[in-house]
Amino acid sequence: METISRSADRTEEIGRILGACLHKGAFLALYGDLGGGKTCFTRGVVTAVAPGSAHLVASPTFAIMNEYPGPVPVYHFDFYRLAGGDEIAELGFDDYFRGDGVCIVEWSERLGYTLPPDHLAVTFEYLEEDSRTISIKARGADSLAVLVKLTVQLIPEEFL
Repeated sequence: METISRSADRTEEIGRILGACLHKGAFLALYGDLGGGKTCFTRGVVTAVAPGSAHLVASPTFAIMNEYPGPVPVYHFDFYRLAGGDEIAELGFDDYFRGDGVCIVEWSERLGYTLPPDHLAVTFEYLEEDSRTISIKARGADSLAVLVKLTVQLIPEEFL
């Protein structure tokens, strides 16, 4: 599924709509260049999943992980500075991937073999200065069920 966002507010809204479809244990693998909208999208997801923590959302580039408490906690990772799956496993981050929260991982290409087989792959591509194409693909049965819910929530004319 693909949609176009023409503003940061819309990117956040798409994240919020997706967040409302998620369940405990959901995993979002985010891909895209620096400044592509990943953290803005994450703020929207957190708004839906852990509303009291939405104001805390910031890029965890230097912290590597931010935790946003809520009825379902959200674990927001940024693996930009890590080498790969071995380092991620060595630090114990993969323990969160099977937990009772929602995991959102920026720079998911660094996960390698630690990427859970059931996940949503969300890719952000620049179109213009403020416009992005956001592609969402399901990998696994649970993620496919989430994607089906999401397609019902978004306006059909917005899809490419």
